Amino acid sequence: MTTMVNTYRKPKKTPLQIIGTVLKYGILIFMATIALIPFVWMISSSLKTSVDVFSIPMKWIPETFHWENFQQIWQKVPLLTYFKNTTIVAIVVTLMQIITSSFAAYAFAKMNFKGRDFLFMCYIGTIAVPWQVYMVPQFIMMRAIGLYDTIGSLMVLQSFSAFGVFLMRQFYQGIPNELSEAARIDGLSEYGIWSRIILPLSKPAIATLAIFTFVNTWNDYMGPMIYLTTDVKKTIQVGLKRFIQAYSADYNLIMAASLCSLIPVSIVFFSLQKYFIEGIATTGLKG
Repeated sequence: MTTMVNTYRKPKKTPLQIIGTVLKYGILIFMATIALIPFVWMISSSLKTSVDVFSIPMKWIPETFHWENFQQIWQKVPLLTYFKNTTIVAIVVTLMQIITSSFAAYAFAKMNFKGRDFLFMCYIGTIAVPWQVYMVPQFIMMRAIGLYDTIGSLMVLQSFSAFGVFLMRQFYQGIPNELSEAARIDGLSEYGIWSRIILPLSKPAIATLAIFTFVNTWNDYMGPMIYLTTDVKKTIQVGLKRFIQAYSADYNLIMAASLCSLIPVSIVFFSLQKYFIEGIATTGLKG
């Protein structure tokens, strides 16, 4: 009995190809280093005294690490309240956008009805409309229904996203229609097809939408600034602005507070980055 042995060998790179690879990675490392410098400076400044932040020559590593800066920021302003409000809004909005966007995307991608494509184009066209155009009507509407100065107004306004529908629909189109048709023949309802077949296959798209939504909601400044007036209801971005106004000379405390505000976003991104990269790479490719 003879055994087939795979004798394939990866071709060796030429000196020119090796130089090209080294240059490519060198450029990428350089660009990544440039992008990380502000974050490194922020971390370094958060562990210094206010006087040492802008000292010349600059010291990237503090001589003494002032960890008490991270304790003082919680005592200066109610940052914990701001974090709690922002966390609630960001989580609720993210879950709502995943549900509403995936529902609408399924209808636009897997169901046939009259005017489907025209309705989809009209809905997606709203992405091109600047928020400043409908900012005042939204404000009047929220005030009329009694949601002004409540975090519920932020949840309602941000729970529906044309971008989310577009992203999910593009991914759904890459899922073979034969799966849906076979499920319909077996008697599964449209909701059952969505929840038991389409949704489990859409983890990359869901992770991508979750990251975009969570980051945008967490970093939103204008929305909370317009709709929230009571201090205990404000979010972290408005709280940071208030912190900067009150302690504009304490740069070390400002950097410490800013660093803390980045932690939840970083956790969400690094937790979902595997699916995020896959979602960006596959969205829009039809199988």
